[in-house]
Amino acid sequence: MNTAAAAPAASRKPGKFRLWLKSYVKYRYLFLMLLPCLLFFLVFKYMPMYGIVLAFKKYRIVDGIFGSPWNGLDNFRELLSGRDFPKAFRNTLLLSFYKLVFGFPAPIVLAILLNEIRLVLFKKFVQTLSYLPHFLSWVVLAGVFMEIFSPTRGVVNYFITMLGGDPIFFFGDKSWFRTLLVSTEVWKGVGWGSIIYLAALSNIDTSLYEAAIVDGASRFKQMLYITLPSMLPVITIMFIFAVGGIINDDFDQVFNFYNDAVYEVGDVLSTYTYRIGITQMEYGLSTASGLFINVIALILIVATNTIVKRFSDYGIW
Repeated sequence: MNTAAAAPAASRKPGKFRLWLKSYVKYRYLFLMLLPCLLFFLVFKYMPMYGIVLAFKKYRIVDGIFGSPWNGLDNFRELLSGRDFPKAFRNTLLLSFYKLVFGFPAPIVLAILLNEIRLVLFKKFVQTLSYLPHFLSWVVLAGVFMEIFSPTRGVVNYFITMLGGDPIFFFGDKSWFRTLLVSTEVWKGVGWGSIIYLAALSNIDTSLYEAAIVDGASRFKQMLYITLPSMLPVITIMFIFAVGGIINDDFDQVFNFYNDAVYEVGDVLSTYTYRIGITQMEYGLSTASGLFINVIALILIVATNTIVKRFSDYGIW
């Protein structure tokens, strides 16, 4: 009796498609706002993917992408056996590792320090000051830093000569170039990177701090046992993304800073790909280089997420 009565009721339930369509109609204005973003990814991210086939072809402009003959993995063999690619690969890993070590904790530390400031006006001033560099392009910043560190008119070398030292051509010195790249990258991104951690801090229940104060916990212990554990899920996810991006590099920064004198330590995968693709017109090699970078990045993200999930409950999926 109950089964027979339940059958017509189940048949009257709307299907999944109708529920899906109803929700889209209900939130149609929100989806219209999302449409430009979807079009951006469709046009500039997904549609160009057909060009990946160039990595497996001996591209000739007169034949076009689909008319050019296939050459299997020859582009990858030539890429890995080349003289410049291993050097660019090594430089990319070193620079990305330094940026991960020094750049990843910096926004976390800044967010915690800002969270401890009780004077609201001063806090907003520091936040604004730390955000501003993010909105300046590397073209502008490269000119500014080259003036600051100029061996003839830079303020840094001015103080060095005042103290009796010899001027240093920082951007032409191999021993200084990586340090400048890492430090300027950290300086530019620390304020903007702290936003997501400040958002995580704002969601912490204030009653936890009140209970800790009653128990006699110092500010440092509150940070150690309440603030950091509460931020751990966000820190974990951001760390996975950071490790996945260790094979990538900031092309705009390196391209505007490096020169022939520091090629040995400054040439990275993105500048190498640009050089062989745009200046040497080796489109098959440049596509193979880009595909190689993306595959390694995907492997790193999956591996890091798997390891993190094994030792904690947090992860991307």
